[in-house]
Amino acid sequence: MTAESLISSTIIPLRTSDTGEEALGIMNDFYVRHLPIVNDNQLFGVISEDDILENNTEDPIGSYVLSLPPVIVKNDDHVYEVMRMLAQYDLTIVPIVDHDNNYVGLVSQEDLLHYFARIGSFAENGTILVIEVNKRDYSLAEIARIVESEGASILSTFLNNDIHSSQLQITLKINSQYVQNIIATLTRFKYVVKASFNENDYLETLQERYDSLMSYLNV
Repeated sequence: MTAESLISSTIIPLRTSDTGEEALGIMNDFYVRHLPIVNDNQLFGVISEDDILENNTEDPIGSYVLSLPPVIVKNDDHVYEVMRMLAQYDLTIVPIVDHDNNYVGLVSQEDLLHYFARIGSFAENGTILVIEVNKRDYSLAEIARIVESEGASILSTFLNNDIHSSQLQITLKINSQYVQNIIATLTRFKYVVKASFNENDYLETLQERYDSLMSYLNV
């Protein structure tokens, strides 16, 4: 999946002649804190809400000094590059350019969130396990073998690598609601199971809380 496939068609870029007040209005309309500045398909940079508030909002934004360095993603970069840029600079949008550096659109934080919510490993029911192991003992092949030996499969994995710790935290999405045997086997192989989240139980709890709230409001 490339950045180009997630480009938003609803949020339009700013021009250097737009005022800070106009920029704030667009940000409020689309619930973002950043917008690209584009003239004739040339990207001038990304302006933040803070940049505007530190200046006279009646002045054109082309006169502002931008606090962010040049932030761009190529249209054929993977969506992980979009995620990296959003996280690194704490952005709510990332501008996308082609290989001639012409502006082609933007990807918002919301667009990226919706993408990950739709992909199969998130959409499919299952269980989330959080396990911990010493970094030098980490083997995804071994973890997959343990899970598969119990008749299940790993749908996705996420690693949390703290450079100040010798331990590696691994989040697994498994395509089964019944993971007690998997937990027991992981424990036998010296993995520490930190947490387990059964999605059906979680959804049932949410439904119960929602029903209780509705009953309370109808009293």
